[in-house]
Amino acid sequence: MRTTWRTRARGATEPLASPGGSRYVSGSPLRTVLMGTLGSLMLLVGSLGVGWLASVSPLRQVPVIIAMRFTTTGVIVSILLLAVGGMLLIREWLRLGQKLNRWGPGSGPWVLAAIAAWSAPMLVTIPLFSRDVYSYIGQGRVMANGLNPYEHGVSTIDNFFQLGADQMWSESPPPYGPLFLWLEQFVVAVTGADPDAAVLWFRALCVLGVVACMWLIPRLARLHGINPARALWLSVANPLFLTNFIVAVHNDAIMIALALGGTYVAAAHRTWRGGLAGTTLVTLSVAIKPITLVFLPFIGLLWAGRGASWPRRLTIWALVLAWSIGLLGLMGLINGFGFGWVSAMSTPGSVSIWYAPVGFVGGLVATLAGAVGADSGQWRGFAHSAGQSLAVPVILWLMFTGRDERLIRRLTWAFAAIVVLSPMIQAWYVVWLIPLFAVTGVRSDWQVDILFFLTVFFMIYAVSDQLDVFPYLDLDLSSGRMIAAIVALSYGVYLWFLDPATRRLFRGRYQPPVQSAVI
Repeated sequence: MRTTWRTRARGATEPLASPGGSRYVSGSPLRTVLMGTLGSLMLLVGSLGVGWLASVSPLRQVPVIIAMRFTTTGVIVSILLLAVGGMLLIREWLRLGQKLNRWGPGSGPWVLAAIAAWSAPMLVTIPLFSRDVYSYIGQGRVMANGLNPYEHGVSTIDNFFQLGADQMWSESPPPYGPLFLWLEQFVVAVTGADPDAAVLWFRALCVLGVVACMWLIPRLARLHGINPARALWLSVANPLFLTNFIVAVHNDAIMIALALGGTYVAAAHRTWRGGLAGTTLVTLSVAIKPITLVFLPFIGLLWAGRGASWPRRLTIWALVLAWSIGLLGLMGLINGFGFGWVSAMSTPGSVSIWYAPVGFVGGLVATLAGAVGADSGQWRGFAHSAGQSLAVPVILWLMFTGRDERLIRRLTWAFAAIVVLSPMIQAWYVVWLIPLFAVTGVRSDWQVDILFFLTVFFMIYAVSDQLDVFPYLDLDLSSGRMIAAIVALSYGVYLWFLDPATRRLFRGRYQPPVQSAVI
């Protein structure tokens, strides 16, 4: 029998006072949707000049791409379009939330319209912000040649670099599970490893993941008494979500869709059928990227039911573990790679970044160690391992304590602990968490402010980080990144302090509808 955790939502449609004294922010969302689409189109045009394009791609022979990619003027124009377009998308996302602040029955169609309109140009955008999709092609070729990708890097296959793969990861095992390896092999078989066609196929798979999230997020929100349209606006309509999962073609879209699907089934149908189906879907998510292993103990708690005794919980946990290991073992038996992905899980964690708390501490410790003549690399690694290990007691605490109606919120914090305590935090790691927080309640105070700040920060970082700039121009890569960073940061400051509309969000003049977190 389908059940929900509560019967009423507090503050779901509460109107609010705008600076002018009216009860809502006036203005049709149509202009906002159209302006956001313009931002998305700017990303599309900018990608022609600085997006990631394989060396052997015939698109390099298209006259407009030649003009945008191989002339200094074209590259500067592309960088400006990229920076302004990304930030314009954020502005219109914020404005959409303002204009739909009542979150009544008519708000849902506008959010869906915005998602569709903003996503449309992204479907044919040259990959931006990441070149991982070209590594997917290389790994698919490794699979197609009958090799074990956990033992043979993409560099073992001829012409790997000209197909767009990043040399940095050419010898690294893929941090992906067996299901995604099969998807990689399938795409390579269908496209013949043609890089442009393969990008579109992988993007189509990611779009399916995004569509699944659009279906699941409102339903998970309703289970928690949260306004579904607002949850969808906070998550899928968020420019970080769309750019990372569609433009950048990250397989995380498939991973999180399967994980959310398993969570919804287990939460809506708290029977053995729902528990088994939920465990199966989450296991398939693990078979895309193993990071979602953290979902499994909470799926077990949903399966065990309300007020379950500890013997029952432990028994269900054992069943969940056995079923999941059995499915993954069967996949490993079929492909012949066993559990090779377990050792590959350390690949992303072998690097760090300055804005990650653990990464920052690791860099500081390494600097101090080097100053006294110690092995800086060893001390950096120790700091990273110590920071990551802190996630374990947090997860255990959330598994064993807390109310039943807060189970998915507890899962969210467990997942967040893994992300926050990692030495490397990518933008798409943050995107993993946004749907879970959105469906369990993001309050209209410092919580939503943090989401706004993170969205702006990671967009600024994205548009200035990975640019494919032709090395024989008057403009070098560092200068291009500096231009993008200055333009995007200036736009962010404008949104925060100067824009007559969006600055209300950050100065207390405008408050989105109050939504008390239920769990």
